[in-house]
Amino acid sequence: MKGYKVAIVGATGLVGQEFIKILEERSFPMLSICPLASDRSAGKKLFINHREVEVKETVSESFEGIDIALFSAGAETSRHFSPIAAQAGATVIDNSSAFRGHSDVPLIVPEVNPEDIKWHKGIIANPNCSTIQMVVALYPLHKVNLIKRIVVGTYQAVSGTGSAAIGELTTQAKQVLEGQSTIPHVYPHQIAFNVLPEIDVFLDNGYTKEEWKLVEETRKIMHADDIAISATCVRVPVFTGHSEAIHIEFSRPMSPDEARRILAQAPGVKLLDDPTISLYPQPWSAAGCDEVFVGRIRRDASHSNGLTMWVVSDNLRKGAALNAVQIAEEMTKRGWIHPGG
Repeated sequence: MKGYKVAIVGATGLVGQEFIKILEERSFPMLSICPLASDRSAGKKLFINHREVEVKETVSESFEGIDIALFSAGAETSRHFSPIAAQAGATVIDNSSAFRGHSDVPLIVPEVNPEDIKWHKGIIANPNCSTIQMVVALYPLHKVNLIKRIVVGTYQAVSGTGSAAIGELTTQAKQVLEGQSTIPHVYPHQIAFNVLPEIDVFLDNGYTKEEWKLVEETRKIMHADDIAISATCVRVPVFTGHSEAIHIEFSRPMSPDEARRILAQAPGVKLLDDPTISLYPQPWSAAGCDEVFVGRIRRDASHSNGLTMWVVSDNLRKGAALNAVQIAEEMTKRGWIHPGG
């Protein structure tokens, strides 16, 4: 069996740990794996494929002989090291926002646009977590009935910010329940028992950067520059699992039953839609799962060509690490990458 030399940049972070877990679970054909991180984490030991492996500091020489480099260490690290890794012969799959908007870098969700992988020049971008689950749910419908407009509200878990945010929610929840005051550090306000309509920085147009990512990334992935999109992204006191309320305007009417039939057969989608028994997607049950869960499909009462649905997915898995590993799998399956170059 072919074996690939894999490097993971940001191996000690939440997504880095998911990279390792998913590569093992899916038996990705690895000859070796090299966990990389900042100098602060260098020397730590990780248990990978039944053996202890030492984390190395990420330096320019780290990518010599590497076939696939999975990055999840922030945009600054990606901007610096991804071109170096690509120049060394590795195919980079980057989970940061560094290259998503670059016209010469493909932005990939394998269920939607796998053919775009072919034109990469050494770097492939992994989309934003909230974008991934939305396009997985909407693209099968778009292929049948072109989407003209999307209005989406997201309810995003704190794990999307990192381990410090998980710790902050845990600490604040205990403090509130014990009648103590809280002091926010990760977020601008208390997150426990609260919701914050602010993810990433505010732009001059009044949207946040996170909201604008949904607009631009969705159009790029679906090759649909003319779709009108408006998003409101909200951080909620949930540990894992992003939820989205999505309102779609199609070119022609589509019944909820037709949408259910299409989505029941769609790759990467699991339909949970029976309101008579309160069956619908929930973040707690989506955590640890690979699918994008869809439910509460109904006619949009405000538009004759509209549907409304509720979409939930594990933001660390399909929203990040799993999608990146699926990109690597697609390349190996189609013969677009070979060990040793």
